[in-house]
Amino acid sequence: MTTTTTTTTPRPPRAATRALTLSRTTATAARVLRQLRHDPRTIALMIVVPCLMLVLLRYVFDGSPRTFDSIGASLLGIFPLITMFLVTSIATLRERTSGTLERLLAMPLGKGDLIAGYALAFGALAIVQSALATGIAVWFLGLDVTGSPWLLLLVALLDALLGTALGLFVSAFAASEFQAVQFMPAVLFPQLLLCGLFTPRSAMHPVLEALSDVLPMSYAVDGMNEVLRHTDMTGTFVRDVLVVAGCALLVLGVGAATLRRRSA
Repeated sequence: MTTTTTTTTPRPPRAATRALTLSRTTATAARVLRQLRHDPRTIALMIVVPCLMLVLLRYVFDGSPRTFDSIGASLLGIFPLITMFLVTSIATLRERTSGTLERLLAMPLGKGDLIAGYALAFGALAIVQSALATGIAVWFLGLDVTGSPWLLLLVALLDALLGTALGLFVSAFAASEFQAVQFMPAVLFPQLLLCGLFTPRSAMHPVLEALSDVLPMSYAVDGMNEVLRHTDMTGTFVRDVLVVAGCALLVLGVGAATLRRRSA
């Protein structure tokens, strides 16, 4: 009696094909940027709208420039966060519903590569957006800042990256673009009300003040106010920047963990 031995070719370890690599990340980012290049409305929403909102705000308070100085810096960080959240969540969801995400996940492309590629692409646009908005606010609209405008730019950029991370995260839970937009009141509006823009957080009800202490937008506004009031970089500013950056990285990590194929 003879026995037949069947041999199978071993598959490469999953971790080897799914490890985060620079080449796959940059290729993903380049693909996203090529798609955005053919979508001028999205580019206008990301880059032009925050600048127009700042100009509108400046002339709303034309008779009270001190009011613009007091809230303009805060909104310089809030506007990019909101626009990047909207654009990123809708663009990522469009990839899911069109089947592009399914095809990408079937390739040797790790979840980390995909999320990092999207973050890199939208982060590049966030740099342009934040630099343009900061330059217009400081040198064109006359925003009176005690500290360095470069620190304002740093916080604005981190806020835009945080909006990108939140948009990538919530896109995993939306089934349509309309649902993605519906997440904005749930995710951003509470932060907007509790961040200290309308009233100092110390004047809020103790429960709301405690809640505001765990919301990243509160630290974004605090960081902007530190630059507004102090000539040098303060310890509070460093804390605020680290919190916003840490929240963005944390949300990106959670977004990568929740990323999955929707079909077997």
